[in-house]
Amino acid sequence: MSDQSGLSAFFEALLFIAERPLATAELAALAAVPQLQAEAALAELGDELLERGRGLRLQRLDDAWQLATAPEVGARLAAYAEREEARLTPAALEALAIVAYRQPVTRGDIDRVRGVDSDYVLRSLLHRRLVAELGRRDTPGRPILYGTTFTFLERFGLTSLEDLPPIASDGADAPAAASEPATDPAIAEPEPVDAG
Repeated sequence: MSDQSGLSAFFEALLFIAERPLATAELAALAAVPQLQAEAALAELGDELLERGRGLRLQRLDDAWQLATAPEVGARLAAYAEREEARLTPAALEALAIVAYRQPVTRGDIDRVRGVDSDYVLRSLLHRRLVAELGRRDTPGRPILYGTTFTFLERFGLTSLEDLPPIASDGADAPAAASEPATDPAIAEPEPVDAG
């Protein structure tokens, strides 16, 4: 076993027992190696888990790493996961999608896109650890910024946010439309009626 393989095995064991995601600098310090060597060993570990079709995958979010279940075994694990957590409501999925694609966002940002108050839904997502507080926006009132978590990635079978499916082309115009004031349907001009 090469030194690099031994380092990969150490990181696999360390990430397996860790109760939280670990930063590259922290992993390098624990292994007493330079960060570049740690990153190379982590990349080797990720490739090995994928190539061998193992039940785990290495996930990276920003500069933090963790082991997660492979998407391929997700269907077999679904029964266990359903026992552990109730399904998400359509409102919760809607809010979660807004956070995932626009993060970091404030509750006000989510409210504007959804058109309704999102306080309860956001608290539910925080409780389920699908979103987390990332800090505060540097604007008046200093609203809390929210983003997705490793639990989100794991629950949806993603290895990174880059794996999110692209937004449909008609949805690409939604941000611009969301910032424009909505037209009251009672004031809008009536549609012509086909007398045919």
